[in-house]
Amino acid sequence: MTIPLKEVEERALLLPPKEREILADRLLSSLDSEPLTHINEAWIQEAERRYKEYKDGNIKGIPGDRVFNEIRQELGWQN
Repeated sequence: MTIPLKEVEERALLLPPKEREILADRLLSSLDSEPLTHINEAWIQEAERRYKEYKDGNIKGIPGDRVFNEIRQELGWQN
């Protein structure tokens, strides 16, 4: 018999902060064993390729504030 997720959450939130931290760490660690999908593998390879290009000086970084401003403009959000 499984315990409903809501009950698990409610009981976990009653734990002291340090115990919640330990529990969260254990739960997150349990996800690391999940196999990567081919899409995740491809994104990891792409990120590693781009990082190498950057570290080798073949491409330049873009300041974060500029990137986020461009994203906001594309989405039509106000600053």
